[in-house]
Amino acid sequence: MVLVPGFLGTDLYLTQFAIWLRRIGYQAFYSGIPLNADCPNLLIRRNLSDAMGKACAATSGKIHLIGHSLGGSLARAAAIQMPQRVASVITLAAPIRGIAARTSVMNAADMVRKQILEKHGRGVMPTCYTARCTCEFFESLRGDFPKSVRQTAIYTKKDGILDWRVCQTGDPDVDVEVSATHIGMVFSPLVYSIVARRLAEK
Repeated sequence: MVLVPGFLGTDLYLTQFAIWLRRIGYQAFYSGIPLNADCPNLLIRRNLSDAMGKACAATSGKIHLIGHSLGGSLARAAAIQMPQRVASVITLAAPIRGIAARTSVMNAADMVRKQILEKHGRGVMPTCYTARCTCEFFESLRGDFPKSVRQTAIYTKKDGILDWRVCQTGDPDVDVEVSATHIGMVFSPLVYSIVARRLAEK
């Protein structure tokens, strides 16, 4: 399986999660994303796709993607683009139905957007990092989720960063509520137990 960090995050803060997954018998791989503050489309192409390939080769089969916050959106887009590689996607406090976040988060996203345009220029869409973008990443999220890929969306009404409503799919068989904070998701024993149960499902 591959773990995907959230906005402005690196693989480092997912270390405890990875150690726990390995302890219960899974091979956990990191996304290889140096910092989740770049064009999502490029992050999938340059980092996440490569990590998924390594995980598939190591496990000789389909893999699980677990993404936190914006990392969950990346995981879902990757699964939609490459369903033949993915068995399931588990999102933790991830924006699934649009973006509704605190002003400070949206301001940070706007700063990142400006840096992306300065860094990549014509290599990205002019509307990169906005809901108006038409790159493969956003187009994937607007499409149907593949029926062959199981999904779980773990959310919390105590999120504090995102509006918890955008972290749900609307399917009660997919959405799971927990009592945790946005960041606390990746350290919560309750979340770990739900993840373990979902991973064990066939």
